[in-house]
Amino acid sequence: MTQEEFASHLGVAVRTVAAWRASPELVPQNETQRILDTAYERAGEEVRKRFIHLSRLAVGPAQVQALRVAIAVVMRDADVLLVCRQDGTDIAWQFPAGIVKPGGSAQKVAVRETLNETGVHCSIRAHLGERLHPVTRALCDYFLADYVHGEAVNGDTSENVAVAWAPISDLARYIPSDRVFPPILEALEAAA
Repeated sequence: MTQEEFASHLGVAVRTVAAWRASPELVPQNETQRILDTAYERAGEEVRKRFIHLSRLAVGPAQVQALRVAIAVVMRDADVLLVCRQDGTDIAWQFPAGIVKPGGSAQKVAVRETLNETGVHCSIRAHLGERLHPVTRALCDYFLADYVHGEAVNGDTSENVAVAWAPISDLARYIPSDRVFPPILEALEAAA
């Protein structure tokens, strides 16, 4: 889109879009960030992929890398591995995950963090995709993985409250379906 088309699409002034282009380090005000987040969430998958790709290109050697997280969706028969995190008073189930350092391999982080957090060895079957997480704003890489061996134990009590094998058919009891990256649901449904 041109600057004018993008401004019209968002419902903001053309000068606002021009200012973003001239100064990409600008941090939008909360209201403007909500508008941008909504536009991103409503965009098609190809647009989001292009955005992530262009965001990576914009990060030069003198700039900070966006927080990048590797997430492992580990399957064992008809179950999927979950960890229960506690952040203050908030408790939430999620898939094992770890931060990818600049220059690091997201795939290796997914395997290593799964082992460290849960005691489960896994192997990556497929890359399910990536997205800018709608809540954390971290760049997330998702991997479908197969259980190799190990007992599920809470290996990181500083981050996790519990670890469990959840039946794929009951995943929504742990994580609301609307909060799960759609390619994860598709991969789990295909495997179940």
